[in-house]
Amino acid sequence: MSSTDRIFNFSAGPAVLPEPVLAQAQQDLMSLPGVGMSVLEISHRSAAFDRILEHAEADLRELTGIGDDYHVLFLQGGASQQFAMVPMNLLGPGAVADYTLTGSWAKKAAAEAKKFGTVNVCASTESDSFTRVPAQDELNLTPGAAYVHLTSNNTICGTEWPALPATGDAPLVVDASSDFLSRPIDSAGAGLIYGGAQKNLGPAGVTLVIIRKDLAERGSESLPATLRYATAAKHGSRYNTPPVFAIYLVGLVMRWLKAQGGLAAIETVNRRKASLLYEAIDGSDFYRGTAEPESRSLMNVTFRLPTEELEARFVTEASAAGLSGLKGHRSVGGQRASIYNAFPEAGVAALVEFMGAFEQKNG
Repeated sequence: MSSTDRIFNFSAGPAVLPEPVLAQAQQDLMSLPGVGMSVLEISHRSAAFDRILEHAEADLRELTGIGDDYHVLFLQGGASQQFAMVPMNLLGPGAVADYTLTGSWAKKAAAEAKKFGTVNVCASTESDSFTRVPAQDELNLTPGAAYVHLTSNNTICGTEWPALPATGDAPLVVDASSDFLSRPIDSAGAGLIYGGAQKNLGPAGVTLVIIRKDLAERGSESLPATLRYATAAKHGSRYNTPPVFAIYLVGLVMRWLKAQGGLAAIETVNRRKASLLYEAIDGSDFYRGTAEPESRSLMNVTFRLPTEELEARFVTEASAAGLSGLKGHRSVGGQRASIYNAFPEAGVAALVEFMGAFEQKNG
């Protein structure tokens, strides 16, 4: 298969990257312009990497509009490591952290936090099989909470917070792994936003953290150095060797997002893609969406077919037609189409066409 024979990749992550980014990376792989060596070979202390890191951060700040009162950190360990780093740094002795449970990853974050302090589950939609996110008036917030944690988009069950809730004086901590930069960020009230890059920002291997500077200093000096936000901030994300190539690719994605017109423009495209797919589901008696309409994700569209046998056949035939990665998460089954920023509109149209033909043949 040649590079021009790319299929449509609906994988939840690692996920599709913009083709111009892949082309630029391919061009720079042997020799970075003006450097004479591969981007895979440059030192993390070199002037070349200085420029890569600085440009990636500057473009991120421009796209999001976050101010100088926030650090931008490029870390490792994925969102799962942030499940521990957040309470280790922000949940002091005697304090309480509020957690909203809207899916499997939110539950894992809360379980990890309990190892370091007191956790109050301030809202949960588990009794509704995580088919929705809580309304503002369902949040039972703790007065004086150290922070309030939520997962902005839930990849497994296909739900997303339409807007970040108000949390009073408590800083909001957001696991935005699967919808980072898919729409403008309302940073008001947000103290910390984190996410693994492998869904919307770049390849696996780098974790992006945006943290208010005062919160970065909360962590005790007794913490391991690599697990303290203040350490990463002081050393410019280079206390130890960072994932150089992954950060380089994140920088290229930031540049691509700017070329698309920024976050408001990419949100318009994302809504158009999601609407096309949800309309196909809602207009059929054969397919059934699993998330409640007001909580539907723009990034991960989940749906079921009449039987598991048909679902297995759907995945097999879709894959043969060049539509890959549509099998739902093993914990819930069904189908899942992940249509992140870089996923092309033509791929959504191809899936809708396939769904219609499959229904006609099997309905």
